[in-house]
Amino acid sequence: MIKIQLVDDEPNILSALRRLLKPQGWEIHTYDTVESALGGLLEHDFAVIVSDYQMPTADGVTYLQFAKQRQPDAMRLVLSAHGDRNSMIKAINHAEVYRYLSKPWDDYEVVASIKSAIDLYQLKVENRQLREEVDTQKAMLRVREEELLRLESENPGITRVHRDADGSVLIVDPD
Repeated sequence: MIKIQLVDDEPNILSALRRLLKPQGWEIHTYDTVESALGGLLEHDFAVIVSDYQMPTADGVTYLQFAKQRQPDAMRLVLSAHGDRNSMIKAINHAEVYRYLSKPWDDYEVVASIKSAIDLYQLKVENRQLREEVDTQKAMLRVREEELLRLESENPGITRVHRDADGSVLIVDPD
């Protein structure tokens, strides 16, 4: 199940976003304080984290920096009524924010942004799993290669296979 974290100090914003996103079938977790949202990071693995830019105890970018450390694969979005250039640059450079959404928002834009963020999240997770699988296979191949080298050093020629023109294995006398 895809989990989305929404962080905003305004309960009506959280309610509106929850209503907007609920039909998508995602599991939505809302937090009205940075502190409670930090607790949520310890309890759940989120695909997408959407944070308000300006909150009483910390700005959204600072929160998303913490979120990035805790859940590096989660895609991070900022929601803000204050879209100045410096805040966008800070969000992108410090928290690697995927998208910057403005308040008031366009429903289609928010849903589309979160869908594309989920697609990227799933690609990140799949890439990590494939990388781990490849690393495991490489380790297994190294062990087998070392065993073949050991056998070859103890019994020279034991690992050589003789084949005829059509690829059939030929059994030859070692003499």
